[in-house]
Amino acid sequence: MKKIQEKIKKFCEENNLKSSPESRILDTMSELGEVAKEILKINDYGKKPIKSNLELKKELGDLLYSLITLANSLDIDLDEALEIVMKKYKNRLKNGSIGSEIN
Repeated sequence: MKKIQEKIKKFCEENNLKSSPESRILDTMSELGEVAKEILKINDYGKKPIKSNLELKKELGDLLYSLITLANSLDIDLDEALEIVMKKYKNRLKNGSIGSEIN
């Protein structure tokens, strides 16, 4: 993940794509909405199975890019963040559920 974060950080710096974390979170939420919209389109609002296509891959790529730029703008190491979350889920599984209970 570090390599990906560095790659995107460098791309943003080279292309003067600076934005505040507030702008980054709005962009990330917008991209998540576009992923949801594409999934609804693909499965005809629940009437058909979901099958991956190029547009869904593009939208997921946009979402990932936006999430990484958000993390970069906040100096968050996504490897560390993922490790923290994996430990949380492992602890929840030990207690019998993966749901969002009090940690």
